Amino acid sequence: MPAPALPVMTAPEVSAYLDEVFPQIRANGDNIEVIEVSPGNARVCLHADEQHLRPGGTVSGPTLFMLADLAAYAVILAHIGRLALAVTTNLNINFLMKPAPGALEATASILKLGKRLVVTDIAIRDANGELVAHATATYSIPPQN
Repeated sequence: MPAPALPVMTAPEVSAYLDEVFPQIRANGDNIEVIEVSPGNARVCLHADEQHLRPGGTVSGPTLFMLADLAAYAVILAHIGRLALAVTTNLNINFLMKPAPGALEATASILKLGKRLVVTDIAIRDANGELVAHATATYSIPPQN
């Protein structure tokens, strides 16, 4: 098995780049942070509050989907650099538990980093460390001139 890809950006660099090219992620006051980047991995945290809830008081599916997609984007940017036009081509998510409001942490891992496609695996856990959702995402990398 090949060694994991080495990151080319740190967590603060990825966060700053996201603020630069994708400020919409904070448009609703979302508290999202890239908290760690390591070889082949990135961790993203979202503090889910009232705006992220569905009827019944649990975190909504669209919020979990957004967190999975953002974690995939963060791990990819951390490993390919400042290529804002990398785009999601597929994302599949399984909702495993109904998480309560509070901290949610998504750990994204690169399964395959090719020249044109990146395949990732994302685990979303609640504040107790319980797995609440699992996703896989594929991104297309723009051609580099």
